[in-house]
This record gives sequence, C-alpha cells and structure tokens, in this order.
Amino acid sequence: MKAVLFDLDGTLLDTLQDIAGSCNAALTRNGFPTYSAAAYRYFVGDGVAVLISRVVPREAHDPATLARVAADYREAYQKNWNATTRPYDGIPELLDQLTHRGIALTVLSNKPDDFTRRCVDEFLPRWQFAIVQGASQAFPPKPHAAGALHMATALKLPASEFAYLGDTNTDMKTAVSAGMFPVGVKWGFRTAEELATAGAAVIIEHPRQLLDHL
Repeated sequence: MKAVLFDLDGTLLDTLQDIAGSCNAALTRNGFPTYSAAAYRYFVGDGVAVLISRVVPREAHDPATLARVAADYREAYQKNWNATTRPYDGIPELLDQLTHRGIALTVLSNKPDDFTRRCVDEFLPRWQFAIVQGASQAFPPKPHAAGALHMATALKLPASEFAYLGDTNTDMKTAVSAGMFPVGVKWGFRTAEELATAGAAVIIEHPRQLLDHL
C-alpha cells in the first residue's frame, strides 16, 4: 500500500454530537421531533440531503420542506461544527506513522466540501494530506467510486495500492467498487456486522492496527 484514503466523520473525527445537535436544532425550528445522538449513527454518512430525508417525518417530504430544513441545518452547523468534534484516540499516532513511512494521505467525505476542508484544517493541521475532497458537484457522492478513483489518478497510483478506511457500509461499497483495500473501523458510527456484509476485507478496533495490514 502506498496511500491511505480516509473517510472523515466516524473515521478520523468524532463529529456525531455536533451533527446531531445542529440537525436537532433545525428540526426544532421547523416543529419536527428530534432524536438522540446515538440515533444519528444511522442517519449520517450519505450526505446532507439523505440525512435530512431520514430525519424529517415521511409525511413532510415535500421538496420545499426538505430544502428549508437542510438550509437550517447548514446554518446551525456553521455555528456549532467544532463544539465537541475531536480526532479519535490513536488517529494522531497513526498519521505520524503513515507520514514517517512515506504513505500518501487522502480524505474523501460525503460531508459538504467546505466543511470537510475546514475540519481537516482545524483538527488535523500537523499532517499533509495530498487530497481532501468533500461532497461537491465535481463527483457523485459515495458509494459511487468516481471520487476515490480521481484520487488514484491524481496521485498516479493504481487503486489497488490504496487502503480505504471507513466506518459505514457506504465506505466499504466505495472501496470495493474502486478496487481499493477496504478496511472497516469499529470505533466509528456503525457495527462490525454492517462493515463485513458490505465487503470489509479486515475490521480493526484501533487505528494502530492498520499498520499490521500495510
């Protein structure tokens, strides 16, 4: 392996509380029920539009309402995106080891591109990432493989030389589709069973265990 592609939310950073708080604020503003932070483990991972479609009651799924709640969520997250978010334990040490070994670091997220870059700049400033890419018009969202394959092309590496770390079935499906080595992480938002079913080649319990598979 000559490069590692990281998911962001639930893999590099624990963002759950800030996402949940911001989304609940948007729901409250629009008169809808809210959810526990734990429930958001199964709402996040596929982009803002899908997140909002999952939390807004089905009977209110008209385009205007969904768009309004999504805008309110973005406004709330703009204020609260870094209130409790932190790197997971062991991530700084893993990034140190990968950098020492000369392995390229990349990030691909379904979080909006501006927030993806802001999170990396804020919480992971010590490390040089070759590419940081969030959701934008440039590529379809994961699990489409286009964003991952773009990174391989940009780094002039075959996709098979990438390890792909992620915490959801969306990530594992992306890795498999792109031809990268799919590594599921147990410290994120979803279960080991979900990761295995979606194609994880290995599942690790701590970031340092990735080094055993490179």
